[in-house]
Amino acid sequence: EGFDTSGSKLMGRQAAGEAFLKAYAEHGGSATLYCYSRTEAMFTNFQERVVALTGAKHAAQWIPHQQPNDLAKAGCLFVPGPNTADLVWQRRQFDPRDYSVCGITHTTASESIMDSIGDLMVAPYQSWDAVICTSEAVRGTFRQVLGDWEEYLKERTRGLVNAPVQLPVIPLGVDCAGLKAEGKAAGWRREWRARHDIGEDDIAVLFMGRLSYHAKAHPLPMYLGLENAARESKRNIHLIQAGWFANDSIEKAFSESARTICPSVNAIFLDGRDAHVRESIWYAADIFTSLSDNIQETFGLTPLEAMATGLPVVVTDWNGYRDTIVDGETGIAVPTVSLPPGLGGDIAFRHSAGLDSYDRYLGHASLCTSVDAGACAKAFLRLIGDADLRQRMGAAGQRHASQKFDWPVVIASYQALWDSLAARRRSAAIIAPRPDKGPAHPLRNDPFTLFAGYPTALLDGKARIALNPGAAGSWFKAIRQNPIVSFAPYLFLPGEETDNLLSKLSEMGESEIDAVLNLVPAESRGLAHRTLAWLTKLNVIRVVSARKRVGG
Repeated sequence: EGFDTSGSKLMGRQAAGEAFLKAYAEHGGSATLYCYSRTEAMFTNFQERVVALTGAKHAAQWIPHQQPNDLAKAGCLFVPGPNTADLVWQRRQFDPRDYSVCGITHTTASESIMDSIGDLMVAPYQSWDAVICTSEAVRGTFRQVLGDWEEYLKERTRGLVNAPVQLPVIPLGVDCAGLKAEGKAAGWRREWRARHDIGEDDIAVLFMGRLSYHAKAHPLPMYLGLENAARESKRNIHLIQAGWFANDSIEKAFSESARTICPSVNAIFLDGRDAHVRESIWYAADIFTSLSDNIQETFGLTPLEAMATGLPVVVTDWNGYRDTIVDGETGIAVPTVSLPPGLGGDIAFRHSAGLDSYDRYLGHASLCTSVDAGACAKAFLRLIGDADLRQRMGAAGQRHASQKFDWPVVIASYQALWDSLAARRRSAAIIAPRPDKGPAHPLRNDPFTLFAGYPTALLDGKARIALNPGAAGSWFKAIRQNPIVSFAPYLFLPGEETDNLLSKLSEMGESEIDAVLNLVPAESRGLAHRTLAWLTKLNVIRVVSARKRVGG
C-alpha cells in the first residue's frame, strides 16, 4: 500500500514510496533486494512491482515476517513511514545489532504519528536506528514533540530519558531525466492546450495534488491571486487543477468557489489519479503553483516535479517547501502567517477526545492560517508579464532539482546514512539490553509466564510423564488430524519428529521431561517441550507428577 499509486485515494506518501522503490532498484547498486512481508504472495507482488517500475528483474529474496532474524542479511530494514516501534520490539527477541530500522516521515499531524514519535523514547530504539525527516520543518516538529514528551517522562519517572534514534534530514527525490520528457514535451503541450482551448499567448497555471480545502491547500489565495492578476494583466489565464476530490460536496465547493472568486480565470479540473495526466500535464503549463497552508503537509513533492520539468513555481513559504525552492531564483515564495503557540489547546483536546475527526482537526488549524493573497497576485503578475523570467526561473529550477533532488543524489544520501548506522551498530553500546531470560517486550511477555498462576501445576523439566497405554497408536492417529487440536501445527514438532519423540518415550517408560528432551537436538528442545504439553492435552501422555504452582 505504501508503494502503490493505483488506488482511488492517491496520497503523496504513496507517490513518494513508488518513486523511491523505482529509484532504489535503479540506483541503489544492491546485488540483492530483500522484501520483508507477511506472505509469499506479497513478495511476488513486490517482484512484479520492481519489474513494472524498472523494466528489469532484480535478484530478490523473501524474508517472512516470522523470521525477522534473517534481516541481518540486509543489515537495514527500511519502512515507508515513521511507525516502527513494533519492529524494534520484535528485533529485541534476537540481537539488536543484527540490523538497523529506518523509517521516513510523511504527514506528522495525526495522533498515530504523534504516538510513534513518543515511542522513540520508550521502545528499544538504538543509536543505529533512524527516522528520515524530509525537511527541516519536520525535524523541528519531531524535536518539539520529543522535548515535550521528555519533560513529562522526567517528571513521571524521576529519571533521565532521551531518544537515541537519529533524525537525519534527507529530502524526497524525483526522476529528473524522466521528467524532462525528451521528444514528448512539445506534443503533450499541444495536446492539452488544444483540448482545453488554451491559446498560444494565454497563460496556463498548474496545481497538481489532492483537491482538499481542509486537508491539503485552501484554494482561496490561489483564486484571489489569479483573479487579480488576470484583471490587471488583461491576459487570458487558465488554472489547471489536476487532482481528485474525496467526495461530491468538496468537488462542488471547489467548482462553485472558482466561478465566484475568480470568474476571469478559466478553471479546468482534471483527474490527477490518471497516469497520463500525472505524466504529461506539466507541459501544458507556463507556471506551477501550490499554496499549501496545512499542517499535514511535510515536504511537498509536486514543486520538485514542476522544477524538474522546467516550470517556475509560486509556492507558500511553508514547511518543507522552503527546503526545496530558492526564492527569487527557481520561483517565488509567498509569505504565510499562523497563530502563536498556546492558542490551539482546545483544538488538540477536541481531536484527542474523539469530538473531531482527523480531517476536522486539520481543517480547524487551516482556518487559522493565512497566505498573503496580495503577494500571490504580485508573484503571478511578475511571471505572467515576463516570459524571460519564466524561462530563467524554469531553467534554474531544473538545475536545482538535478543537483539536489535527483534520485541518484538522494539514494546516495540514504546509503551514506545506512553506512553510518552500520558503523554505530558495530561500536555503540546497546541501550536497555534484554535481560537474561527476560521478555523482549515487558508488556508482551509469553502467556505461560504471565498466567503461571492459573494451572494447578507446571509441566517443567522435573515433571514426570509416561505414555498412556495404547494411546500412541490408533487413538493418536485418529485425533492428531482433528481440527479441534491440529489448527496450529507450526507450534509443535513436525509429524515425523513427533512420532520419533513418542517412540523414545515408549522405550524409556516413566521419565522426567528433562531426560526426554536431552535426546532431542538442542535447537529443537523448546518445540519438543511444547509438543509434550500438546500430547498431554490429547491424552496420549499422562502426567505422573508435576510441581504445584506457588502463590496466587
